[in-house]
Amino acid sequence: MIALITGASAGIGAAAAERFARGGYDLIVTGRRASLLEDLRKKIESAYPVRVWTLSFDVRNQEEVTHYFSLLPAEWREVDVLVNNAGLAVGLQSIQEGMIDDWERMIDTNIKGLLYVTRMVAPWMVSRQKGHIVNIGSIAGKEVYPNGNVYCATKHAVDALSKAMRYDLLSSGIRVSQICPGAAETEFSEVRFKGDLERAANVYKGFESLRATDIAEAIWYVTQLPPHVNINDMVIMPTAQAGTMLLHRT
Repeated sequence: MIALITGASAGIGAAAAERFARGGYDLIVTGRRASLLEDLRKKIESAYPVRVWTLSFDVRNQEEVTHYFSLLPAEWREVDVLVNNAGLAVGLQSIQEGMIDDWERMIDTNIKGLLYVTRMVAPWMVSRQKGHIVNIGSIAGKEVYPNGNVYCATKHAVDALSKAMRYDLLSSGIRVSQICPGAAETEFSEVRFKGDLERAANVYKGFESLRATDIAEAIWYVTQLPPHVNINDMVIMPTAQAGTMLLHRT
């Protein structure tokens, strides 16, 4: 069994890679930070009897996606699980003050990157009439919040694409699931606030947030159900969070 996980350098992607390795899957892990991927490979291969193939590229670049996936030998193209995890939020400005570069980074990563990877991997699954695609969405794909405009829009797109993939791949027996976390303490806020660690830390003060391992367990769960069962959509929130705008902080 092979799991392909994008955005595996850290956070949910790295946690998912370790969870699938613990379950006996060989791994293809992708990300922009080659050194972190190599550290992950060494960690996993020293702990579990599995193989790890690392691919360092930016999912925003369609040519790189095509190039690096084309390098995979035939045996590594028999992907059983694809986790489209690569994604980010950048900036937190109102629509009239938003930075175009931030918008493009989010659109290119969260939507186009997911599409580029899926376009490469889905045909491999269809040819085998077997596979499971898990898209990492967000509560921001179900609701919106002030100054979250473009990020929310990209995650609403992931929501729509997940539903559309379910339709398009139905006759091939390919399962499609979407996992939508609420507040999860990963690198998410550090990236959003462009390295402002103090501001990022304040996001998670006063309540117990989700952890990357919580989401990894959810991904594992939906992919391990019997073949006749498909979890279309799963929203996971911290107990202290009822929606994008409602957190109980102590």
